[in-house]
Amino acid sequence: MSGNQLVARIAVDAAGFAGTLMGTSVCRVWVHPLWHQSGLQPRGGASDAAGEDEYPSTRSATVGAVTDSALTLIILALAVVAFISGRIPTGLVAIGVSLALLATGVIDLPQAFAGFADPAVILIAALFVVAEGLDGTGLTAWAGQQLVRRGGGDLRRLTVLVMIVVAVLSALISVNGAVAALLPVVVVIASRILVAPAKLLLPLAFGAHAGSLLTLTGSPVNVLASEYADDATGHPFGFFDFAVAGLPIVIGSVLLVLVLQRFVIPARTPATMPRDLSDQARVLLRDYPGLRTDAAQPPLLDAESGVAEVLVPPRSAFVGATVFPGMVTESGDLVILAVQRAGEQLENGDIVLEVGDVLLLQGDWDALDANLTDPAVVVVDAPNAVRRQAAPLGRRSWTALVILVLMVVALATGVFPPAVTGLLAAGAMVLTRSVTVERAHRSISWTTLLLVAGMIPMSTAITQTGTAELIATGLIGIVGDSGPLVVLGALCLVALVFGQLISNTATALIILPIAISVATEMQVSPLPFLMAVAVVSAAALLTPVATPANLMIQGPAGLRFGDYWKLGLPVMVVFYAVAVGIVPLVWRF
Repeated sequence: MSGNQLVARIAVDAAGFAGTLMGTSVCRVWVHPLWHQSGLQPRGGASDAAGEDEYPSTRSATVGAVTDSALTLIILALAVVAFISGRIPTGLVAIGVSLALLATGVIDLPQAFAGFADPAVILIAALFVVAEGLDGTGLTAWAGQQLVRRGGGDLRRLTVLVMIVVAVLSALISVNGAVAALLPVVVVIASRILVAPAKLLLPLAFGAHAGSLLTLTGSPVNVLASEYADDATGHPFGFFDFAVAGLPIVIGSVLLVLVLQRFVIPARTPATMPRDLSDQARVLLRDYPGLRTDAAQPPLLDAESGVAEVLVPPRSAFVGATVFPGMVTESGDLVILAVQRAGEQLENGDIVLEVGDVLLLQGDWDALDANLTDPAVVVVDAPNAVRRQAAPLGRRSWTALVILVLMVVALATGVFPPAVTGLLAAGAMVLTRSVTVERAHRSISWTTLLLVAGMIPMSTAITQTGTAELIATGLIGIVGDSGPLVVLGALCLVALVFGQLISNTATALIILPIAISVATEMQVSPLPFLMAVAVVSAAALLTPVATPANLMIQGPAGLRFGDYWKLGLPVMVVFYAVAVGIVPLVWRF
């Protein structure tokens, strides 16, 4: 599909979704204008009292019959369908939701865009930058390298180490970041001990989900649950409060994986296996004997810069070009260290490139990633894979670690509001050059921010239209007088089902306001309901599409769609048991 066709397809899908949502409200737009500067009154305004109708041709009996609550449910249902279909980008669906609620008059203009100024969104964005600082200074790569060096050859011991390390990283830098950081080295470990990568990669993903419940910063859902707790009770969840549920889940998940690993995780061989690059610097010095290695020369690999080999393919634009060792490339940010032809390093002097020549390029990791996407060259080893496996700790790694510790202390003590603490930590990462401004911008998952900011108005609509109260009353009516624990269990089941179909963040934004209404209706504390919803929202384990982390491991592990539930379902029971069994013991009804 060409670029123009892709843009056209997205535009058609977006228009179709927007049209569907707007179709629920076309008669409401005129009687409830989006902007009130015109002086026209919405429903029940002055003109109605006078017996006049500003728009007699557009007011319909349907308008009176369709309540705000019904419109909210219709828009919510359409949004869930759009999320599940995957035809429209998630962020666009969320923005479409807020615009549809605005167009129907369910919410007003400030409410429609309040999500972009919400402290939770600010904190989530700041945490992405902090995580990039840890990654960019080599701390996450170092953690993966320690697994390779100290893991040994016992599968069970390695499984425990992998799940514990990824759980800790997830608590600090998010689920997706932790899995992305450790995935290459875990595959290398699997190849070294001659086991199928799936035996370690599925525990890697599930350990990351469990670890997200160890701290407030482990997941956007935790941040949202804490904010809802603050709104409902005046006291947010503390930084380590989530560990009350997270620690038993991590321990239970590890034990369950050890018991079931042999029986339910398939031993398939993926189509391709990444190479072991942990000794890349020594290998390159051996293959390129002409490289200088004295103290005056910078190392081939460090946390800030590295090297990459590229091959000149047939019909490349570089065939016939003249280069020489020490030459700076046209982009200005890479240097040609050496050139090989047929396995022999060419001497200094002008070299006319031929098909099959291999160039060794040096530059910072960002420059290598940016420039080596050129189809005129073939990259031998991806720079990111080399950095993850071979780059040592950077000189700013301790600075980044100190910033992280100070952020954790500030969040745990509440000395500043969480969003302010996050911004201070992110700013410190940039000011200390632990992360560049460009990398900080790229590190932010704008899809996540759009999703949260776009769905916050839906949470507002669910609450203020009485939809949450309506659903809460229905849920309580279904379970009867069985008590709050049974209602909590039922609500967690609903959240579990939603979490397998749509983003767990979207699930939380839908279920959290309902949880508060359930607690209000039953006249009990909302805290156990909010914490339990956060816990089960992390249990997106049954399919590869449930979370990006699950999808990341599918190819390298050689997994099929139906392979996840065999281990995911038992582990999900652990999440559910903690949500229903332990959470109410700590946060009483």
